[in-house]
Amino acid sequence: MASILRVNTLTDASSNNSIATSVLRNGTAKAWSLTADDASLDDSYNFSSGTDNGTGDYTTTFTSNMSNATYAAPATMAQDASVFTINKARATNSVRMFNVRHDNASSDKKQCYAIHGDLA
Repeated sequence: MASILRVNTLTDASSNNSIATSVLRNGTAKAWSLTADDASLDDSYNFSSGTDNGTGDYTTTFTSNMSNATYAAPATMAQDASVFTINKARATNSVRMFNVRHDNASSDKKQCYAIHGDLA
């Protein structure tokens, strides 16, 4: 038998720090990933697998799909400062990221990014 706990605000034991439960649902990352340079997942939340589409081009698949493809997929970082990770494509079941160097060449490097939006 499942139980339901209904609250509007969570607080610590001393009541010094509190947060509305809506912030927890709406304001947290729905997925994040540290992806190796071969597209395997070094560590992740809500990602099931990675695919290497070519040099610097990776697709990671969600464990739980997003409700639509208009979620935020900010590119954060690659393995070193000379490489940037950009969002190449979004789907409800996956996100595709691409690593590019300052000279516009693609590069196999680790990626780290978070996904924000609504789960399906």
